[in-house]
Amino acid sequence: MRLIDRPVKADLDNGLVSMEAELGADVVAFVGLILPTYEMRLRDALDALHPQRGSVAVVLDTPGGVVEVVERMVTAIRSKYQEMIVIVPDRAMSAGTIFALSADRIMMDHLSCLGPIDPQIEKDGKLVPALSYLNQFERLNEKAKHDELTTAEYALLNKLDLGDLYQFDQARALSNELLVKWLSTYKFKNWHETETHKKNVSSKMKEDRANEIAKLLNNPERWHSHGRAINRETLRDEVNLKIDALDEHETLYRHIRNYFGLLEDFMRHGNIPTFIHSRGYF
Repeated sequence: MRLIDRPVKADLDNGLVSMEAELGADVVAFVGLILPTYEMRLRDALDALHPQRGSVAVVLDTPGGVVEVVERMVTAIRSKYQEMIVIVPDRAMSAGTIFALSADRIMMDHLSCLGPIDPQIEKDGKLVPALSYLNQFERLNEKAKHDELTTAEYALLNKLDLGDLYQFDQARALSNELLVKWLSTYKFKNWHETETHKKNVSSKMKEDRANEIAKLLNNPERWHSHGRAINRETLRDEVNLKIDALDEHETLYRHIRNYFGLLEDFMRHGNIPTFIHSRGYF
């Protein structure tokens, strides 16, 4: 570690300890793209904690990434903790949204956002949103059935690789499967009675509700953009998800804002694309 980094490390470590005291949970931070091998680093960060509590809070900020890596990250966390809280100080998009929805609780402020569930696949050395390709193929295929394709559209349809399309479709299916499983098991675990009619909530009702949420978040006609920011109020009112208001917890909110601001500056000045931090892992 560079000598100049030591004061920053001390401040970031102190920030984690302050958050842990407020939450009554261990804390780990993940900031950056969710890519292969980072699940191993997250596991190391969790091991360094020598878990002292039954709950962990993940400070999560990500533009998205690979959903298979999210699955392994959640497996690593759930192997050590009974409860997971995800705190979104800024954004958790795409695969990051799936990560957030694996939690028992989600905490966001008025500017925090999740995004549409549009899994990203590596193609030609870069990540591309799977639904963009699938939707384009389905649109062109529908026009072809009615002999409405232009010459340019016909050429575009012929360029779409069926192997890629299959991979994109499988990524979409995996995203839905994980979302339904995690929402039903964790987010809805304390949903025992319907609000209006006071009926007992069955496992099937939880799965049906999770499927509705997956379908809505996976609907490009509703969100129009892979990078669309879905704020706390929309998640509550339209998606019908319970989101805890981070900014109502004054002391915790101050600690998180200070910590996240310092971490962003540290990563920017050090040109660090992805950073994982826990007490004992830096």
